[in-house]
Amino acid sequence: MTSRSDARPAPISDIIDDASVETDSAPAVAPLVGAQDLNESSLYIHRELSQLQFNIRVLEQALDETKPILERLKFLLIFSSNMDEFFEIRVAGLKSQIAFDHEIVGPDGIPPKRALAEISEITHKQIERQYAILNERILPELDRQGIRIVRRNEWSHKQKMWVRRYFRHEVAPLVTPIGLDPTHPFPLLVNKSLNFIVQLEGVDAFGRDSGLAVVPAPRVLPRLIRLPDEVCEGGDNFVLLSSIIHAHADELFPGMSVKGCYQFRLTRNADLTIDPEDVEDLARALRGELYSRRFGDAVRLEVADNCPKELTDYLLRQFGLTAAEMYEVNGPVNLARLFGLASKTHAPQLLYPPFTPSIPKSLKKAEDLFQVINKQDVLLLHPYESFAPVVDLLHQAAKDPNVLAIKQTLYRSGANSEIVDALVDAARAGKEVTVVVELRARFDEESNLSLASRLQQAGAMVIYGVVGVKTHAKLMLIQRREGEELVRYAHLGTGNYHTGNARLYTDYSLLTSDQALCEDVHKLFSQLTGMGKILRMKKLLHAPFTLKKTLLELITRETAHASAGRAAHILIKINALTDPKMIRALYKASMAGVRVDLIVRGMCCLRPGVPGVSHNIVVRSIVGRFLEHSRVYYFANNGDEQYYLASADLMERNLDRRVETGFPIDSKKLQQRLKKELELYLTDNCSAWELQPDSNYTRLLPTPGQMSRNVQSQLLEKLCGVGAQTEV
Repeated sequence: MTSRSDARPAPISDIIDDASVETDSAPAVAPLVGAQDLNESSLYIHRELSQLQFNIRVLEQALDETKPILERLKFLLIFSSNMDEFFEIRVAGLKSQIAFDHEIVGPDGIPPKRALAEISEITHKQIERQYAILNERILPELDRQGIRIVRRNEWSHKQKMWVRRYFRHEVAPLVTPIGLDPTHPFPLLVNKSLNFIVQLEGVDAFGRDSGLAVVPAPRVLPRLIRLPDEVCEGGDNFVLLSSIIHAHADELFPGMSVKGCYQFRLTRNADLTIDPEDVEDLARALRGELYSRRFGDAVRLEVADNCPKELTDYLLRQFGLTAAEMYEVNGPVNLARLFGLASKTHAPQLLYPPFTPSIPKSLKKAEDLFQVINKQDVLLLHPYESFAPVVDLLHQAAKDPNVLAIKQTLYRSGANSEIVDALVDAARAGKEVTVVVELRARFDEESNLSLASRLQQAGAMVIYGVVGVKTHAKLMLIQRREGEELVRYAHLGTGNYHTGNARLYTDYSLLTSDQALCEDVHKLFSQLTGMGKILRMKKLLHAPFTLKKTLLELITRETAHASAGRAAHILIKINALTDPKMIRALYKASMAGVRVDLIVRGMCCLRPGVPGVSHNIVVRSIVGRFLEHSRVYYFANNGDEQYYLASADLMERNLDRRVETGFPIDSKKLQQRLKKELELYLTDNCSAWELQPDSNYTRLLPTPGQMSRNVQSQLLEKLCGVGAQTEV
């Protein structure tokens, strides 16, 4: 591998004078000596606080003026979606620990109450920044480009007339205002739904004068409505559903006087609590639990910043929340609903230029994919290289009379995906089709229930995996008769079988007919669908049995090389690093002199740069156009280099409580390719952020005279052709 980038740290944007991604959550770390000190809490970063730092890095992309303005808006909205999930799962989990008096303190030593206090301080600051970025940077720039969200006080007479007709014909018939009185207590509101708290004056037809009402916005209506060109003066003009309801609130309460109307949104605990060991029919139990998810315990209240204190206090009491759990916002409370802005406008110049994923020469004109894969392994890097060969291989298998059986895992794919279509076709064609569907893929449970039902109706054998252990491995196995032999072909990946994600996530796919590796895949499917002891694998590493153990052994071996004075290097690219055993092993490697490069997109609980402990460890995070999702493990091994690709991150849940796989890349040609691509990640000085010892991240920028290097742009140019580069 090449040496580390000489990119210099750059300060965070100064959009708000006191705004920074840095926090004071981490204590100073003193130099430590000796392995016995590696349990010291100051050596570990709290996982939820680390996840929050990743969300902030996403928000920072909205300030990057080298990106097209609609893409900057998308990053701002992705931050909203990420924060929704952060509160639904992470914050809700911490609150549940406190509520049930089951507080878990991790290696970082931070108890849940303290963590929640720090999260509250950081999130209030960052959400305030988010709305400042939206109002002061994004919306004014969109306006200059002819894209406007027209506020109520800016509507022309023609626009007011059009909006009134829209309200009366499209909105009012679907709205159900709810007066609050002893017979109509506060309604049970759906998670993340848009609502209004309305102050009223007067007495209604039944003599009621409670003075308050709630108006839930119809969930079936779009939140962003395009104004017709004939009522505007050029450009793309939109109004928000919240503005329309707000402007006509008085029509919902005839004869009453509306004194105030304020939008709010409640976020609830959305984690499923089902215990697979306590149910006989997991699918049926899960369907019931999905309904309950919409009405979990409250964890956050978002409200318009002009809402009077007596009303916010009233809402907090209704939801059992404290003032620290309320977020007053200067804009729409449901920002994620603005994603439609990009698709509803006609301004491709304000988006990333489109690109066409490439197909390797060996596959481009191949009529028989089996013939190509039989001769050589094929490695694909999505989205730069197309996911189509994986789908085409499955379609070909479905039609091929020589294919006898297909086995596949599905974690996230979508019920109506091409992958599921091909599996349905194969089952209907009489193939033996076995699909291991993981129903408990968070937020995809409903989709997975649907695809499981569809596959079963087609005649496929659907297995729900192993009780208590999620099946997260990405595997496809095709068994084909060729002459007198039964030949196996496999696809192993670092990402999901989701064609949409394959255009947005970076992931590796390996297409292989390697006899030993395919035999291992066959054995793993046997373990998933049948029963028996652990089967010995020749090449495949698999959690929860051998993956963690082997990775620890490989790290220890690298440590021994360094201790003996031999060159040693570990390079790991993953999405998250939280497992304490892995962190301690990497600390020991660093202390022995091993150079450790970690490319960790999201959570990282390891603290780099601590003198005497992690001084040889550098952690960087790449945030760009595509979501970095591939997992790669490299070990220099004194010149006999080893590369593994995997479905697993270095998290306890992945290594100890999931079915995961790690598979070797043995081909020297493919190893050289991986080396060159990893080097691009290590020398990126445009989209890279480096983790500091104090747990904050600093963005890297080119030094004066240094060439700008953006790994995603370089890969687009290299794999998709000249002219595909999208960022400077």
